[in-house]
Amino acid sequence: MLNYARQTLKRVPSFQELLQGKMGSNKEEINVDVLVIGAGPTGLGAAKRLHQIDGPSWLIVDSNETPGGLASTDTTPEGFLYDVGGHVIFSHYKYFDDVIDEALPKEDDWFTHQRISYVRCKQQWVPYPFQNNLSMLNKEDQAKCVDGLIDAALEARVANTKPKDFDEWIMRQMGVGIADLFMRPYNYKVWAVPTTKMQCAWLGERVAAPNVKGVINNIIHNKTAGNWGPNATFKFPARDGTGGIWIAVANTLPKEKTSYGENSTVTKVEADAKRVTLKDGRVVKYNKLINTMAVDALVDAMGDKELQTLSKDLFYSSTHVIGVGLRGERPERIGDKCWLYFPEDDCPFYRATIFSNYSPYNQPQKDVKLATQQLANGSKPKSTEPQEGPYWSIMLEVSESSMKPVDQENMLKDCIQGLINTEMIKPEDEIVSTYHRRFDHGYPTPSLEREGVLTKLLPALQDKGIYSRGRFGSWRYEVGNQDHSFMLGVEAVDHIVNGAVELTLNYPDFVNGRKNEERRLQDGAQIFKKVGQNYLNKQE
Repeated sequence: MLNYARQTLKRVPSFQELLQGKMGSNKEEINVDVLVIGAGPTGLGAAKRLHQIDGPSWLIVDSNETPGGLASTDTTPEGFLYDVGGHVIFSHYKYFDDVIDEALPKEDDWFTHQRISYVRCKQQWVPYPFQNNLSMLNKEDQAKCVDGLIDAALEARVANTKPKDFDEWIMRQMGVGIADLFMRPYNYKVWAVPTTKMQCAWLGERVAAPNVKGVINNIIHNKTAGNWGPNATFKFPARDGTGGIWIAVANTLPKEKTSYGENSTVTKVEADAKRVTLKDGRVVKYNKLINTMAVDALVDAMGDKELQTLSKDLFYSSTHVIGVGLRGERPERIGDKCWLYFPEDDCPFYRATIFSNYSPYNQPQKDVKLATQQLANGSKPKSTEPQEGPYWSIMLEVSESSMKPVDQENMLKDCIQGLINTEMIKPEDEIVSTYHRRFDHGYPTPSLEREGVLTKLLPALQDKGIYSRGRFGSWRYEVGNQDHSFMLGVEAVDHIVNGAVELTLNYPDFVNGRKNEERRLQDGAQIFKKVGQNYLNKQE
């Protein structure tokens, strides 16, 4: 636990003060009890909790001018918004809800949606989850899938060992029919590694295990299964995309304890000396460090050869986010679909999000005049004069890894052709805006080697006073959603301050299987301030 007696608390100079020389030169050391690296959801969760507790001194730094990390939003020159992949708000934690509601408190700050999601399979739209809706397939594929389900059920009765990898889990749960038709090809497109190279401890609520009797009953009666999973209902911000949420959360923090921008890029971490050097030469001395940048980048910044070697067994995939903005009314065939899955090889993307369905402000308003850049088939438009809308948009995601290389130069063109191939758009549709951005660290892969690395790497860092947390900070995809990521930061602070158990990091299935209502923003603030004050009084 962190000893934060009153006399150790120091005011943290603001970035502006340092630049203006009001508190010494740029190379003067800043001293804080807790330094937070990264202002994505995890870092902001840590900072929010530190601010609430009002005990240890702290500073949060990020190399980007705008907070949000992998939950940020970009806007094209034409006015189309695109998130860093498919993000929606659903929550396992009341504390997370409290913070989001404080940041965006108005009813018109949000839209609430029922998830309408499909899998594209053999030119048909099969409701998600695929394995629960085999009634939509042709009879031949239905028979193959049911045969596999029965074989899997019989095998499961006599199996006395746990599946050795994700592929074996799929076979035991669903059988070869569903595996070959959907699970294997789709998961390879998502993860950019074969299912045989992934472990299965991460699954939890991420993958629906089919009810064999229910599936067969639905086939006989030609019925589809209802919505499944924690995101069957979700919220999305009315304006500014997902990134707007985290900008709003960051705005509830005291500005003098934040330092964003290129000058705040971490260039060196001296773990033994407990010093972090920033790009502009500033040095921050800390007692405890909460790191939320990718843990492989952290150990590189530390220059720790042993930990660097250990981290090389962590695998990740990169994510390409592609956006296509179109002129015209949203087609009836698209309707109110939210996101769609694509296991087949007629398109490079594994998921498409109808981003314009999330909010009418995710694209330009109807009266905005935009020029047609091209038709979907690649031909030139008859006119390049700007014209009014309406407009709608699609956001696509493509994975990349050493096991799944991509043609980056032609990716946008190939994705547009993929949209035509899957009947998402027509060849003559007018494209008024395009977007393509690659994110090097996209998905932290739950590889077979992952736990062997993390069970050594994270404790080794913690022994040095470094708490590496977050989607890539702690590398656990199963607690990598926005609510999980935020709470990883909150719980790291609680562990540092009072020794509390970090449930999200250490017991993912536990937090995912219950309502986590122990922490509250207001009640918790009163409790922690009282505890902190009592502690400080004892030091006097």
